[in-house]
Amino acid sequence: MSLTIKPVTGRYLQHRFIQVPWNIYQNDPAWVPPLIMDVKHHFDPRNPYFSHARFQSWIAFRGTKAVGRISAQIDQLHLDYHHEQCGFFGLLEAEDRRETFAALLDTAQMWLQNQGMKYIMGPFNLSINQECGLLTSGFDTPPFIMMGHARPYYQHRIIEQGFVPIKELLAYLVKAHFTPSRVMETITRRVKKDIHIRPLNRSHLSEDLQIIGSIFNDAWSNNWGFTPLTQDELEAMGRDLKLLVDRRFIQIAEVKGKPAAMIIVLPNINEIITDLNGRLFPLGWLKLLWRLKVKHPKTARVALMGVRKEYQHRLMGAALAFMVIDTACHPVRKKGVTDVEMSWILEDNMEMRKIIESIGGRISKRYTIFRKGI
Repeated sequence: MSLTIKPVTGRYLQHRFIQVPWNIYQNDPAWVPPLIMDVKHHFDPRNPYFSHARFQSWIAFRGTKAVGRISAQIDQLHLDYHHEQCGFFGLLEAEDRRETFAALLDTAQMWLQNQGMKYIMGPFNLSINQECGLLTSGFDTPPFIMMGHARPYYQHRIIEQGFVPIKELLAYLVKAHFTPSRVMETITRRVKKDIHIRPLNRSHLSEDLQIIGSIFNDAWSNNWGFTPLTQDELEAMGRDLKLLVDRRFIQIAEVKGKPAAMIIVLPNINEIITDLNGRLFPLGWLKLLWRLKVKHPKTARVALMGVRKEYQHRLMGAALAFMVIDTACHPVRKKGVTDVEMSWILEDNMEMRKIIESIGGRISKRYTIFRKGI
């Protein structure tokens, strides 16, 4: 049966686009069906991402069956910051056929090329500050919250189309109960008198979000692929955090009264939503709230962390990184969490990797970013 690529227009095709993963992963025990309401929110034109990005998506059909999908996006913040004409692809799911991957990736490339892009890079769902990278190792376990899953054949099919791996992202698994190394204990003893760490203040949420955003945008500004978080994105993040996260899971470190580092830990709701099959109605909401409040997930994810540049590559920076992890893990343990994923970590970020490995972290998954000239 011949293959047809259709652009997503209107509610019906958007619904078909959202449903594609159910066709691809129906026999994969490690796949976690996403909450459909959350996915729809992702594509809402009011999503602050779309204030600085152009976006188009497509579905691959064989007859009436949806056998694949892809998106292409141009993030103006990325263009302005990196001074290169590079667009993104993302949300790629497809059957194991070369023809399908070729048609989808070619369609995304052509759309980007027609808008002046010279390179295509991805996957990004939708930006580097959201879900990104293709899973290339660790297929046998479910993804943590806001991390991707894939079929093992995806990597080969993407490379077949001329894409080259350019960056590796790592996920580490760490026991919530860990013992610091003697070296780290010595470092923290030297500097801790100057460091104060506190949880998020819900009464001053807006101010604390500003602090978190300022630290993140400074800490990550020299990192590969960095795109700054905007004010609107911070406010949207705050609304989500209020619903999902215990304020003690978010910690801000100050050095002599000046904000210097931060960490955000998310309960791994993927652990408790698999049986909902993406649906919160009619009883899914009650199940989710009960599981979050009464039967808390046993796993969590460090989704955001940063240390200001002025402290990086110094003993103070290492101490700040370790101390915010350690401080956040106290309330995490009290909730019954046994394992924490720290993701993602750039493969060449050796300083952070050494800190994680010093507390027993092991690599549990690998994600790859691909790039191609167009």
